[in-house]
Amino acid sequence: MNTESTQAAEVSADARALFSTMSTMRAMRRLRPEPVPDETLEQLIQAAVWGPSGGNMQCYEYVVVTDREVMARLAPLWKRCVDAYLATTGKYAPKGMDDAAYGRMVAAIEYQRDHFADTPALVVPCYRFPEPRIEEEGLVAYAQALGPAGVEHMTNTQTRFQTLAEGSCVYPGVQNLLLAARALGLAANVTIWHLMLEQEWKEALGIPEDMQTFAAVPIGWPKGNFGPVRRRPVADVIHRDRW
Repeated sequence: MNTESTQAAEVSADARALFSTMSTMRAMRRLRPEPVPDETLEQLIQAAVWGPSGGNMQCYEYVVVTDREVMARLAPLWKRCVDAYLATTGKYAPKGMDDAAYGRMVAAIEYQRDHFADTPALVVPCYRFPEPRIEEEGLVAYAQALGPAGVEHMTNTQTRFQTLAEGSCVYPGVQNLLLAARALGLAANVTIWHLMLEQEWKEALGIPEDMQTFAAVPIGWPKGNFGPVRRRPVADVIHRDRW
């Protein structure tokens, strides 16, 4: 086999492995209590750090919780957030999901809630967006580029824009972490329920006031089996060239 054929075969094998990982990366909420080695957790954070970073600013930080006493103190907060979710947003099955499947998902959420103190590891991704440094000349160019309507729109949506800017610097890394966990045989699921009580979570974990938190990711060895994810068909979600 020549060099080009060898490289093509390697790329094909890598692609198959990646697509297999993505297509079987279900949210796994039933975790065994056995600890995850520190070196494995560091591999997950390394994968997260390899994610894209807006402006290459790399202003992310990751709180990794493995201490059982800390996890036990977080368990009541987790329960309150999950109960609030299940009482409101999570009360009914989303469109297109049958009641039986939704019931299984809720049962898994409740299991994780009731056994949260036994969670082997929890990762909380954080980000502190730096203050922009824009000189007057830059502001003039900014206004000229957007025009009056564009400047007004940005003024009215600045909070949303900054939140999305921060999120775009964090969530690609979180996805890398989830992919790495699946590849290593670990179960994980990404949640943002903690944001309902974010201040209390930050106080419990000593996270600085000016640091924003973006997720809480429980991680451990799975009790169940990985399987294919259930998603909408690609043909139903593509809009080619325009809506």
